Amino acid sequence: MRILVTGGAGFVGTNLIKRLIKEDHTIYSLDNYSTGLKENEIEECIYYTNDIQKISAYDKRFMEDIDVVFHLAAIARIQPSFKRPEDYIDTNFNGTYEVVKYCVENKIPLIYAGSSSKHSGRFKNPYTFSKDLGEDIIKLYQTHYNLLATTTRFYNVYGQHQLTEGGYTTLVGRWLNNIKNGIQCEIYGDGEQRRDFTHVDDIVDALIAIMEGNHYGLDFELGRGKNISVNEVAKMMEITPIYKPSKPGEARHTLNTDTRANEILGWNPQRELLDYIKTQI
Repeated sequence: MRILVTGGAGFVGTNLIKRLIKEDHTIYSLDNYSTGLKENEIEECIYYTNDIQKISAYDKRFMEDIDVVFHLAAIARIQPSFKRPEDYIDTNFNGTYEVVKYCVENKIPLIYAGSSSKHSGRFKNPYTFSKDLGEDIIKLYQTHYNLLATTTRFYNVYGQHQLTEGGYTTLVGRWLNNIKNGIQCEIYGDGEQRRDFTHVDDIVDALIAIMEGNHYGLDFELGRGKNISVNEVAKMMEITPIYKPSKPGEARHTLNTDTRANEILGWNPQRELLDYIKTQI
């Protein structure tokens, strides 16, 4: 198959492309490298550097007929979204709108990476709002313009190629980097907030199962179905963090309780956070 991955130089995109390359697909990536990394590039993939809002410029002169689009490109993380809400809405809504139109015009199925943060409330923070707008435009085009699409929602993803520095890091990547470099680890709040940590390889398993089974017109919650506290993660890493005031817009708990991915895709995530941590420390 010929597959386009938006955000292909990013965390999940890189892991997905690695798997797709192994399965002998022809892969194109479209990424503006705002958080994607050149060092993530894989020789067999064809990379284009540009914004997703310009996706329509990449016609058959650049890419052969595409069979499916994985739309992973987005501006992520909650806290930076409070400072730049307009950037989040521009990329995560307007960018998604352009990808949706591209798929409709070319009759290409779309697999969209939404966000599990929607379950904490649409207006919890600008990031969640912007990702929810992306889901809205997909539903609109499914209803009226024959868009073939599926929305997936990731829960606290970690694993190889995760960001370890800067404002877009998640807890696992940031703490592993801090330990490596002798930097103090911090917890915002009391540490009893719980997260459903899901390994990126499990996420990739589900994404590929959706594509291979043509499971479109559905939503899939992609979380392991177990959550642990941030304090427990600190114990796993054998660190003594310092505590700081909690930050706005964050969910108290995340936990996937939906079983559709297991029932339809046969998806049963197995990878344990503690096992991963042991390989890194």
